[in-house]
Amino acid sequence: MTNTEKLAYSVYEACEATSLKRSTIYAYISAGRLRVVRIGGRTIIPADSLRTLLEGGVDHG
Repeated sequence: MTNTEKLAYSVYEACEATSLKRSTIYAYISAGRLRVVRIGGRTIIPADSLRTLLEGGVDHG
């Protein structure tokens, strides 16, 4: 089994990975600071967008 880096996170996974609250994640999404992709009704956060946010930047994707 290989340890593959995640390409994207669900909102729940992003909360777990960052220790941020769900409402905080959605606030960053609404403010345009966190890029999301909607796939089949799911909100997916690309890993690079989450990394950019944590580094203090804004992902304009």
